Amino acid sequence: MNRINYLGFRIMDYGFRNLGFLLIVITFLSCKQKSKVTYSKDVAPIIYKNCTSCHRPGSAGPFPLVSYNDAAKRSKMIASITKSRRMPPWPADNTYTHFTDENVLSKEEINLLQQWAEAGAPVGDANHVPKAPSYTASILGKPDLVVKMPEAFKIKGDNTDHFMFMKVPFEIPRDTFVRAIEFVPGNKALVHHVNGHLIRYQYDKKKNVNDGEKIVDSQAYPVKELYEKLKLANDDGSYPLLKSSFVNYLPGVLPTMYPDGIGGFSLNRKNAILLKDIHYGPSPIDTTDQSYFNIFFAKEAPKRPTLEMQLGTLGISEIIPPLIIPPNEVKTFYTRAVAPRDMSVLTINPHMHLLGKTFWAFAITPKGDTIPLIRIQKWDFRWQYFYTFKKIVKIPRGSLITVIATYDNTRNNPENPFNPPQLVQERNGSMRTTDEMLQFIITYLPYQPGDENISLAKEANGE
Repeated sequence: MNRINYLGFRIMDYGFRNLGFLLIVITFLSCKQKSKVTYSKDVAPIIYKNCTSCHRPGSAGPFPLVSYNDAAKRSKMIASITKSRRMPPWPADNTYTHFTDENVLSKEEINLLQQWAEAGAPVGDANHVPKAPSYTASILGKPDLVVKMPEAFKIKGDNTDHFMFMKVPFEIPRDTFVRAIEFVPGNKALVHHVNGHLIRYQYDKKKNVNDGEKIVDSQAYPVKELYEKLKLANDDGSYPLLKSSFVNYLPGVLPTMYPDGIGGFSLNRKNAILLKDIHYGPSPIDTTDQSYFNIFFAKEAPKRPTLEMQLGTLGISEIIPPLIIPPNEVKTFYTRAVAPRDMSVLTINPHMHLLGKTFWAFAITPKGDTIPLIRIQKWDFRWQYFYTFKKIVKIPRGSLITVIATYDNTRNNPENPFNPPQLVQERNGSMRTTDEMLQFIITYLPYQPGDENISLAKEANGE
């Protein structure tokens, strides 16, 4: 083969090889085009699983994410807030411990949302968009009883916190048992927290449970006078038994229903829910609230009533050093308590206010083993969950339960209520958002062998 023919052959060979390469590229791009991220195939399942429960009419989200149009016009925002992990809200570090109802997107899901937004939010096959989930009035299902505040509370638009004692009386046809109760805020923007207690009257000792005032400013009178204004006593002046903390609420809290036989309590024919306190945050305009309670009955008395242990503010353990945060400082505190018995831990609730930065809780057993409980590396006052473990966690008697919390009282904290920063401290358990708290509440059972194998997941509870 002469040199000219050889060169011609090499050129042809080069051309064919490039043509083959070009065909591969075209095929790859074609496949990529066919497998592009779409709403119907990729995005709708993510949103319906992680977002729609809050972002739907009548729920906490400020806008709906129910339809394709809802999501498409916010695709760039969705991509941004999921990439930064601001949404969906789940403050707990899921590399440290796991809980039921974890709402954490995987890296793959976040990437799909990014690609979808960058591609212009294509719908894909509109005929195969999944059906949006439907919801009952409660995430626990249909309640057996709904108890509303007797009247709407008028919230003054004076930009101040309001703390109220409130009585919500109700009667039922016969004594029964309750498996779970859910507080539902009527004004989600302003109801900050609720501490609810149950008063159960013996039928013949209280003629009219509706007697007395229903709403009283808790800051205006001593507790005894508040009780008198609400007429909580029996007709003979004695007081009925009070079940403390039978329902509580904080921003982000979801109701908990444990497996059959765990938790729950009884109701008498005549009852009253005492909200001590219900805290309304500051509002610039006059508005109202009429919250309510969803009550779920049980078929029989609870075999294993739950107990509570509270560390820190208003609890059994002191905060070291005292919870005083000078201006322009980031400061760390701790509190510790010894487990008084073998504990089967169901649910934990960390609590701080606006200056909270990080929260870390764990237990050290007498043998020196560490039991991780929760770690929150970026505290968010707006989302304070009661975290329920996937399986019961055993804490042996004598274990040292430790909480370490850091507060940021500088200008770098966007949640700081004061500008310039001011001294902030705990004030005898004050619940004002501009004061501070450090609490760790543990809901548990006395341990029984095998408890650590009991699943607390909803699917195991028949929900």
